[in-house]
Amino acid sequence: MDFPSSLCPSLFTAGPLGTSDAPDLSFMCSWRDALTLPESQSQDAKDAVLHLATNLLWEPVVPGPLPLLPPAPDPWDPGVTAQDILFRGGYHYRRQPQVVLDVTEQLSRFLWDHGDIAFAPLGKLMLENFKLEGARSRSKKMTVVSVKRLLQDLGGHQPWGCPWACISHRQRRFSILGGPVLSRSVSSLLGKLLHEELTLRWERLLLDEAFTGGALAWVPGRTARVGQVVYPAGGALDKLCFQEVSLTSGGNPRVLGDPGCIQLRGPVRQVVTCTVQGETLLAVRSDYHCAVWKVGKQEPPTPLQVLQVEKGATGISLSPHLPGELAICSRSGAVCLWTPEDGLQQVYKDSETLVFRDPSPWRWADFTAHPRVLTVGDRTGVKIVDTQGPPGCGLLLFRGGAEASCQKGERVLVTQYLGQANSGCLPPTLHLVCTQFSLYLMDERLPLVPVLKWDHGLPSPPLLTRLLPPPSPGCPQPLLLGGQGGQLQLLHLTGAGSSTPRLAGPPQSLPSRTSSLSAFPLLEPKSQGQLQERLKAPTIGLAATATHCASVPVLLVFQLSEAGDVFFQPFRLHQDPEPPGDPRLTCPPPTPSWTPQAITRCSRWLEALLEVPPAPAVWVAPTFSHRRLLGRMEPQKDEGRAPRGLRAAMAEERLLQRRDLGSPPRAEPPPAPESGPQDELTERLGAAWEGQGAAWWEKRQGRTSGPEGRARRPKRRTQLSNTFSSLTSGLDLPDASSPPHSPNQTSSEARPHPTGTPHSQELWPQGIPSERRQTLRSYMAKLPLPKDTPGHTPTAASQQHTPALTGSRPHRKKPRMGF
Repeated sequence: MDFPSSLCPSLFTAGPLGTSDAPDLSFMCSWRDALTLPESQSQDAKDAVLHLATNLLWEPVVPGPLPLLPPAPDPWDPGVTAQDILFRGGYHYRRQPQVVLDVTEQLSRFLWDHGDIAFAPLGKLMLENFKLEGARSRSKKMTVVSVKRLLQDLGGHQPWGCPWACISHRQRRFSILGGPVLSRSVSSLLGKLLHEELTLRWERLLLDEAFTGGALAWVPGRTARVGQVVYPAGGALDKLCFQEVSLTSGGNPRVLGDPGCIQLRGPVRQVVTCTVQGETLLAVRSDYHCAVWKVGKQEPPTPLQVLQVEKGATGISLSPHLPGELAICSRSGAVCLWTPEDGLQQVYKDSETLVFRDPSPWRWADFTAHPRVLTVGDRTGVKIVDTQGPPGCGLLLFRGGAEASCQKGERVLVTQYLGQANSGCLPPTLHLVCTQFSLYLMDERLPLVPVLKWDHGLPSPPLLTRLLPPPSPGCPQPLLLGGQGGQLQLLHLTGAGSSTPRLAGPPQSLPSRTSSLSAFPLLEPKSQGQLQERLKAPTIGLAATATHCASVPVLLVFQLSEAGDVFFQPFRLHQDPEPPGDPRLTCPPPTPSWTPQAITRCSRWLEALLEVPPAPAVWVAPTFSHRRLLGRMEPQKDEGRAPRGLRAAMAEERLLQRRDLGSPPRAEPPPAPESGPQDELTERLGAAWEGQGAAWWEKRQGRTSGPEGRARRPKRRTQLSNTFSSLTSGLDLPDASSPPHSPNQTSSEARPHPTGTPHSQELWPQGIPSERRQTLRSYMAKLPLPKDTPGHTPTAASQQHTPALTGSRPHRKKPRMGF
């Protein structure tokens, strides 16, 4: 702290400066000039505060938060990251690195993925000259081109970075002709719109102000250890759930039954609860709607009224003075008081920021110690507005500048009225102002001068604040400060009576959800990355409750992530048995460890998480076109169980398991080889081995002379061909008992046949072309018959030779390559 620990009473004056004997401090612009004021705190008081700080150490029961409810059945999409938006190359001539948005790559992906949206207007204009189906048609007045082939080429096109990407001549001609039209109309218009969208996405990555205040609340129940956790659920966070929770003796919560759900028309951005005069109200803010419920201890929540905000709501708060009164802020700069009985009443409106111009439309409103006075805040400061005074009246409570010693670029993120607890630990005029760098405590009685400034050091902007009642009388009040990235800090504020509000002891950093990664079982890389991404989801809700278990104060902290997961972590107040005057060092609290119940809870939650299907990819690279390569191939209708199981495993992107391939085939002996009709040698050897050689020969002879043997003969058989066959069988053909010379000959050629059988006479024309056979027959018919041919007689020769001459055809023209 860079401010004095105690505030001199003379600084609080009853009237304007100069009308009393108090020194005139109007020239002071900050508390830096007042650091020379004398300290009014004694040494004994310092020792008491130091001992109080050691007693206020909250010891975690487990090393990290644990899941309270099972994960939502809807998949969670983490959205775009900084690597998806920022330019990859950048400018080298810049001395300091600056953020450059990559519009070129985003525009190319948009044109490729959403071509129907980008080119639909141009397609309607060019409809007269292009058609999707049919052949190309030409006319003297107009040329109509078919784009069927062009679409096929585009179907096989690959994006940047693909080594097999190619562009056809048709695509090149179309790009040359349509390049001026497409580049001027589509790129210029879509480029501007896409640049605006990327800018908004980048600002949302830096600071998502939609969940300012938190979308998680704890509502007290019928007893001190029973309450309800109110949180949004569903993939779009549009379902408001009321889950009843009971606190056990050990401080662990136990879920009672199923949650009650209410379907809303938009995502839940903020949940606020407050109890006034024994009546508990619950207010919910969406993007364009606000609603209020009455929550009873024994009855279900009762809806009171729903309000529609046309410009968009940015903040909602409940009055700690009057039951049922709310303050609502819109993006247009209007602040309204809303009661279900009286309706809506506008009390303030200013479209400009308070101190200096800032492009952010964020507005925030809260109540003060007076029921008719509000605080209105924006990114530049906080203003006190009297709802009963004239329009525009009021004074600044806080502004970013030299008065608060703000850094360059420091902006207000959230403000909260701290006097609603009425615990007596803090004055009822205290307000909390959080920026991305520091935390300020402001007093209504002394505007523009921070009572306390402290640099919180959170790596992410703090948007969640919760002030809890003191764990025991006389103890400081715990203040939870949560960052958007999941970091938590626990502060203790004190300052009752005339003392200055201060921090009682050093702040304590609480474990985040990523600290619970060691409690989950080790998984494969893909599932492990999914779990880490789920635990790193931004925090959008924070709630806490304090109770006593076995006379020991227990603090239970609930967290809500953007994925819809609710986590909890119990803390116990560490008791120091040493007296305050003991010079010995106090013993540190023991290091917590994971219990078997905590590990079992994390394992069950992880099993349910892995069953949730992952969210579809935002952009998927197109695949190669296989229509031309595999156009004629049709998939088999009956592929079998193994191919079907393989295709199902590939479609689900999982490992192939044994059950996908079906049951293994039975081990059966191989079937005996069956002898075919062409395997005559095997049949003959088998019959001879069994002593049936003669029977096989007789059977073979009968089969050859039967109808089957006659069917194998050629259709045209003349007396000339029989004569020529008998002659050539004795003159030219080799001996029938010799082995065949050609591998094409069958085994029947090597066997001896009777002389008069037609099968042996028709062996010679197998190697002679059909167009040469008649010429050869006519030539061989005129040759004299040899006399030494066995079984030959002149009478038989003359009987065969005469019909051969009479039956021969007339001599044809000799071919070039004749016999």
